[in-house]
Amino acid sequence: MIIVGLTGSIGMGKSTTAALFADEGVPVNDADRVVHELYRSEAVAPIARLFPDAIVGGIVDRAKLSANLAKNPAKFKELEAIVHPLVRDKERAFLDRQSALGHALVLLDIPLLFETGGEKRVDRIVVVSCEPELQRERVLARPGMTEEKFQLILSRQVPDAQKRARADYVIDTGHGIDSARAQVKTIVRELREQAERTDNA
Repeated sequence: MIIVGLTGSIGMGKSTTAALFADEGVPVNDADRVVHELYRSEAVAPIARLFPDAIVGGIVDRAKLSANLAKNPAKFKELEAIVHPLVRDKERAFLDRQSALGHALVLLDIPLLFETGGEKRVDRIVVVSCEPELQRERVLARPGMTEEKFQLILSRQVPDAQKRARADYVIDTGHGIDSARAQVKTIVRELREQAERTDNA
């Protein structure tokens, strides 16, 4: 089974691209969605000890958590020490399930793939990218987004040029959905052929 890591900086179109892989029948594990689920379950108690006022109605309130982190960025590391191992446990369970089902190809959608050393856990890396002007336009159009918040997020991410340099494949989302879909189809076809060759070797 080939494990593909999908990543890309904020506003590059990564979530849309992950959905295109799913449309091709590739099982997708979305790290962000896993975190959302953890914020309603296993992660609540340890985060409550770190940020008691970020818990509302028994779940982690992401807006309150972000406000806490903005005031105290040093606590990012402590939060990651709680969340990352839980996310990896869920990821392993996902991979075991897909392997048992006989899938040749799976996709791990990991926003901070390089930042968290996730590239060591995947066989191929796909980076989603577009022109910086388009990225900026997309991000600043999001509700509640400010230039300051955008810059803070970018400061925590490996620059796009470095991601592209470390990728096996780059998907350019700057030319519309049909172009992105065609790029995804080509990658999926190539990787399925590689998986088949390995099986027959």
